[in-house]
Amino acid sequence: MKKIKQLVFLPIFALGIFSCNTSQTEIPFQKNEPVDFSKVKIKDSFWLPKINKHAKTTLPACIRQCEIETQRIKNFAIAGGLETGEFKGLVYDDSDLYKMIEGCAYSLMNHPNNGLEEKLDEIIAKIASAQQKDGYLMTYFILNDLNQRWTNMDKHEMYCCGHLIEAAIAYYNATGKKTLLDIAIKYADHIDKTFGEQKKKWVPGHQEIELALVKLYRATKDQRYLHLSHWLLEQRGQNLGDWENKDYYQDLKPVAQLSKINGHAVRAMYMFTGMADLASITEDTTYIQALDRLWDDVVNTKMYITGGIGSSCKNEGFTEDYDLPNAEAYCETCASVGMVFWNQRMNMLKGDGKYIDILEKAMYNGALAGISLSADHFFYVNPLESDGSHHRKAWYGTACCPSQISRFLPSVGNYIYATSSNALWINLYIGSTTTVNINNIPVDISQTTDYPWKGKVTLHVNPSQNQTFTIKLRLPGWCDKYTLAVNGKEYRAKQERGYLLIERSWNANDSITFDMPMPIKVMSADPRVKANIGKRCLQRGPLVYCMEEVDNPLYNKATISPSMDYKATFTPQLLNGIISITATAADSASYQFIPYYAWDNRSPGKMKVWIDYVE
Repeated sequence: MKKIKQLVFLPIFALGIFSCNTSQTEIPFQKNEPVDFSKVKIKDSFWLPKINKHAKTTLPACIRQCEIETQRIKNFAIAGGLETGEFKGLVYDDSDLYKMIEGCAYSLMNHPNNGLEEKLDEIIAKIASAQQKDGYLMTYFILNDLNQRWTNMDKHEMYCCGHLIEAAIAYYNATGKKTLLDIAIKYADHIDKTFGEQKKKWVPGHQEIELALVKLYRATKDQRYLHLSHWLLEQRGQNLGDWENKDYYQDLKPVAQLSKINGHAVRAMYMFTGMADLASITEDTTYIQALDRLWDDVVNTKMYITGGIGSSCKNEGFTEDYDLPNAEAYCETCASVGMVFWNQRMNMLKGDGKYIDILEKAMYNGALAGISLSADHFFYVNPLESDGSHHRKAWYGTACCPSQISRFLPSVGNYIYATSSNALWINLYIGSTTTVNINNIPVDISQTTDYPWKGKVTLHVNPSQNQTFTIKLRLPGWCDKYTLAVNGKEYRAKQERGYLLIERSWNANDSITFDMPMPIKVMSADPRVKANIGKRCLQRGPLVYCMEEVDNPLYNKATISPSMDYKATFTPQLLNGIISITATAADSASYQFIPYYAWDNRSPGKMKVWIDYVE
């Protein structure tokens, strides 16, 4: 087995040439490199209104919660001596502010807003005021008892630093301003001086810093951060954690030996993402082999049809195989976003479309359900059945999910395109434009589609000069039939690892038409899932559907059967415009289904994804 490469320490680069974009030549171990969303302009009728509403509504709502409704911002001002008072909130509240800043930074890249930028600079100044001389920065300990810092592994100190790093890199890339980045580097350097080989032992109670440190390495080229990320991952499973429930913290065995996912779902997703990021650089195949085993375990035994993970509220995570209750499902919004992060990394490492299938499932169902159509209320928990009492809220005491969605939505463009040395990968079907470099030749790409409502996709390919390369179209796992044409002529593409390969000499104004019919499918669960014995659910394209009481007077008696007639209808006035499904029985009993992501946006009532099935 290939072991981790020896890490060589390099001097930190000047801030003026920081960049988070890594060329394919620098990462030969990866199969592809995503096109950064800042270079992708989304133009479709599904995602663009959501991204615009995020900029207009979600971000102001999050800022108001952090500044007025709670004390997340004021804690920094008090810690910096700018205001008086005591710490209020939860130990990890700093992280919500950092994630919100990250979301604002992503929004600024495509929605410039001087007022928002000024507000962020004001907040960042308060963050800077709170930082200690040695770089330490966590308001809970600064305002309570600084002597207690680094005494409890479960107090989220490194978790908060990880989110600070991600926010700082995002804000630098959006504005070119270095203040927050300087703060993050100073805190990361404090941690690097305090922990590591021949220094203090530590196991982060909540993983996150591991992936953030890889981002910081890519931004600075300073290998200390890569080495620290690897060291932190290697501390797990060494009996170093100061907790009894090692399962909850993914601390039962060394990460390279893992085969079964366990414990807290979000912690696991961040850890697997960090492992994949590290492996892509160090070429540590033991990590990749572990991730392969873990992916199979998650997808085949512990994932809901919505892409949600984490079935239990007791540990916000996993129990035994096939334990997937519906009403009690936890399916934290953060975990679904984590599935997007991890599966993108797996696709980068393996170049297999099956990972984008799961990414898409989690994105359109599990993650998107986490925010209301009004863009200012959020789900923390995403059950697949409700008695009518489960509703989105404007905020939570633990507000990781609202802040998570605030940074996820504006970065959706990250997952559409990828490139490799001689190929363009089309991973998601979202109306958009971008320019990529293939063999150092600029190629303009335009994608037009009504996805996820319709499966027809038109791509226009405009290289600056004629050249030969491959376009890889993902063939979604839900797609059974398709037609493919290049410049209006049928094209028989080679199929490889979930992609259709079109290799040819591309000329200006070439076009691809890819049409995937979207029949309504009646889905059954693995028979080992006890909760769904005798039940079925509906799926159309990537969207999972549910039944709400508000549409169905016969909700409590609802059943579906093989003789049902199903009809898909686009209703522009319903739930911001959706395709609903009407199921009609032979006795004329009729039921209406809506996309799962859109539930709980009208009158309160019951909901269920899995419906009783009568043969």
